[in-house]
Amino acid sequence: MKNIQITSIGIIQALKKHHNYLSSIAGYIWNGFDAKATQIQLVIVYDNAGQITKIKIVDNGTGITDTFKFQPIFESNKVNHSSETRNSSSIHGKDGIGRLTFFNFAISATWETVYESSGKNYKYNIGITSENLDRYTVSNVEETLNPTGTSVYFEGIHSVDSETFEKDIQDFLYKEFSWFLELNSEKNFIIKINDLKLDYKNNFIKNSQEIKNEIDRYSFSIKFIQWKENLNREYSRYYLINTNGDEKYTETTTLNKKGDNFSHSIFIKSSFFDKEHFFPFTTSLQKQSEDGIVFYKLIAFINQYLKNKRKLFLKNSSNQVIESFEKSGAFPAFNTNNIWDKYRKTELEGFIKELYQVEPKIFVSLNLEQKKILIHFLNLILDSEERDRLIEVLGEITTLESDELEHLSQSLKVTKLSNIIRTVRLIEDRYKAIEELKNLVFNKELNANERDHIQKFIENHYWILGEQYHLVTAAEQKFETALRRYIYHLTGETNEVSIDHYDKNKEMDIFMVRQLLNDFFINNVVVELKSPKIKLGSKELEQVKKYMNVILEQNEFNASNMTWEFYLIGNDFDQSGYIDREIKNSKHHGEKSLVYSVDNYKIYVKKWSEIFAEFELKHRFLYEKLELERTKLTISNTSADEIVSNVRSNSAVQAQQVILPDS
Repeated sequence: MKNIQITSIGIIQALKKHHNYLSSIAGYIWNGFDAKATQIQLVIVYDNAGQITKIKIVDNGTGITDTFKFQPIFESNKVNHSSETRNSSSIHGKDGIGRLTFFNFAISATWETVYESSGKNYKYNIGITSENLDRYTVSNVEETLNPTGTSVYFEGIHSVDSETFEKDIQDFLYKEFSWFLELNSEKNFIIKINDLKLDYKNNFIKNSQEIKNEIDRYSFSIKFIQWKENLNREYSRYYLINTNGDEKYTETTTLNKKGDNFSHSIFIKSSFFDKEHFFPFTTSLQKQSEDGIVFYKLIAFINQYLKNKRKLFLKNSSNQVIESFEKSGAFPAFNTNNIWDKYRKTELEGFIKELYQVEPKIFVSLNLEQKKILIHFLNLILDSEERDRLIEVLGEITTLESDELEHLSQSLKVTKLSNIIRTVRLIEDRYKAIEELKNLVFNKELNANERDHIQKFIENHYWILGEQYHLVTAAEQKFETALRRYIYHLTGETNEVSIDHYDKNKEMDIFMVRQLLNDFFINNVVVELKSPKIKLGSKELEQVKKYMNVILEQNEFNASNMTWEFYLIGNDFDQSGYIDREIKNSKHHGEKSLVYSVDNYKIYVKKWSEIFAEFELKHRFLYEKLELERTKLTISNTSADEIVSNVRSNSAVQAQQVILPDS
């Protein structure tokens, strides 16, 4: 009988599909850890032109004994002599091919190794070239005082981009070794690239949390880590560690291959793992034992903990999914200026988010055409009478838990109808509110006044003065109260404040604040409302300027990212022509109704007729599409008091008022 021989060319053909130069280098690092190294350094040598001439990997492991032989391909001393079980972080050089893969990036490899035998250290070299992978040379063995370890030198570097190599290998090593370095963090395992430590904690961990869990008389220290990217060859696992920092058992978590990039590791340390357990307690007798019960309580806790973490992760990720679909042009064309299209788009986005959170696999690995087909079909179904059957289809093609199916089902049932009804009612009620406000300010027979009627009405409908604001104060609140509420809205603090100004007891009618989406700019609006009987002139404008002067002297009101708009609103201007001249004087700013503009402060004077005209321009399209009848929108009220008392029955009423906790 003759042994099967394999040539150097045959070795290359067999190995090429298994490794690129990055994974090859990682393999040599694994060899170091397999040899019980705790510190490994990757040294990159450049010439004067910036090209890599040599790569060296140095470890402080046990070295390679002189009895070690380069075994035939796919065999290895490591696996043959290993007592490792498949439920531990096994030796990575088990297939015996890592030592030969340098042909991907170098012409030759030389091992300089020191090992210990009978209390003495010995050194020798092993050499091999990419042209003769089936042969190697070995030097004489000599006694040495050097510590054990192995240095592997690679020369004749090729197929490597010298400009990006350090970043490429660093990124690859993060994905390859981060979990392993964390698992052995108490043993101070380190990888260096040249002299820089591979800092996975600051560069590759997305989220982490450390918690304690008590089960019976045992305490478990649990560290959860979510990685920024998927690990190379390591599934998401939990690792059981004893008090010496040794791994006793590992198993994959229940959240692998879900198509969601929720790459994670759980490290669990406890004295419970100091004992010799037969993990994972497979027999019925073992499961019912005292330790078996503790173990499965722990695993149940871990599974629920991870499920909660993943749920939050998917909720946040669903927003990114929507953004990616929009950027790629996968969404149907919606006219966002049309309120109906806007709500249809919102509903579609909402359902996609819900669907992604329960079954992200549906959205994995889709090209642009597939994305378009999926999103357009979902949109068609949501707009049809077949929307309820969508759940049946999903139940047949995916494995969803009953609570997930129920959640999706309820989402489908309520979203469309409630959105339509809510939208139509909101539009109708806004028109009702405008008609009632017109009645208050124009109908002299109602005798509406500023404090009891107009101000109370605007308190509930401050959307008329601007969308997406929070009402800081109204109803005759003084400046110190306004400042407290303002600080609480922006910072959450409820400290007492004091204002040193002779006009601090002035009372603003309406004070609103809006933070833009990026939370950087803060827009503030102060409104002074006047009774329909009062005509606006210099006296009324001076009152608004006093409000501005109080605000100008308070540091809390004057951050660089704050803007202030003051509005004086009434039925008409007085006959002096003062307001008209002020508006004309500020005309060069290009803003209608502006009478004052300095730095971040502006003052506007408006008639109610202008406010109503602006509303009509904004809502004309919707009004025409809905064909609303104004006669049906106006409720017949006999007095100004009745209009104000009925204001809460209107769905357009806003509730985003700032209320202090101690109020």
